[in-house]
Amino acid sequence: MSNQIDTIRAAWQGRISGCLLGKPVEMISMREGPEGLNKFLSDSGSLPLRNYVNYMEHEMLRGANIKCCLGKMDKAEVDDDITYLVLALMMLERHGIDIDTDDVARSWINLLPVGATFTAERDSYLKLIERMDMTYQFGGKRNFDLNEINDGEYNDWIGAQIRIDMYGWVLPGKPKLAAELARRDAILSHRGCAVEASAYIAGLCALIPESNSREEAVNAALDLIDKDSEAYEAVLLGINNAGNPASKLHEHYGDMSPVHSLNNLSVVVWAFLSFQDSFDEAIGETICCGWDTDCTGATVGGLIGLDQGSIPELWTEPWQGRVLTAVAGVGELNLDDLVDRTCALVDKFSSSPDLT
Repeated sequence: MSNQIDTIRAAWQGRISGCLLGKPVEMISMREGPEGLNKFLSDSGSLPLRNYVNYMEHEMLRGANIKCCLGKMDKAEVDDDITYLVLALMMLERHGIDIDTDDVARSWINLLPVGATFTAERDSYLKLIERMDMTYQFGGKRNFDLNEINDGEYNDWIGAQIRIDMYGWVLPGKPKLAAELARRDAILSHRGCAVEASAYIAGLCALIPESNSREEAVNAALDLIDKDSEAYEAVLLGINNAGNPASKLHEHYGDMSPVHSLNNLSVVVWAFLSFQDSFDEAIGETICCGWDTDCTGATVGGLIGLDQGSIPELWTEPWQGRVLTAVAGVGELNLDDLVDRTCALVDKFSSSPDLT
């Protein structure tokens, strides 16, 4: 039991800490690329990045992101990477493993402010509002096609990939089911490679606690996704460049959107495999790679937490177990409570031996 609690706690701590590390430089990375990102990190005295980012004035570092800098933090500020994790926890508490895409859609409408959504999620949210009738919100029959909802210009971006870790966390040793639950969630707003990327990460989360090495888990998770998908290629790119400079990933993906699912999936796999001796180095180099820094930092941090079962206090002390979320009516949550609730789901689902 203690091992399970330690693992889940470390997963939460790693995901939150990685998110907070990447949050101050997210917009700098997106607008100025890896060169601008690393210039800011260098000029602010933050390199090598092995602690939270030092604050330095910049037009794209503002608002709550300033409160994620070193010495300015007293809690985990609101971020969609964490909000979706909490929402997934709440959905699983209510619906269990029978959760379907309509449950996710209704949860968005009832619990997720539209202002907390971005790109593909915002697009799908607005289409839901336009197409559903009032009864659907409260469990009524769906009178629209999901393909109307996920048909948007952002449906191969990273949004679904940041929503699905929880499905793997609560189903250790059951990667196929974790991947399936991730797909049910992802198809509300995404298609194709983005859905496969989500299934891969959820399956990987379920595999790590039961695997003998990171390499074993990363390779086994490939069996869960379509081998013809670009997501499969993105994982292989991360595997094949483990130990190589991050520039190899940038050379491959060129000018792809910094919030695409594929380049960021490669970063996650690359960092998870490349830096196995130090949490500090792993999430630091994840952020220095660029693209969607808070998202990749969160995902890598969570994966390492599952693997190592502990996160250095350097990363956890500044936010003091205080977790803010945009979920309606929830506000601030306590880490201990989140860990207890997550472990309760692990226990619940593990008692069903027929689950695979």
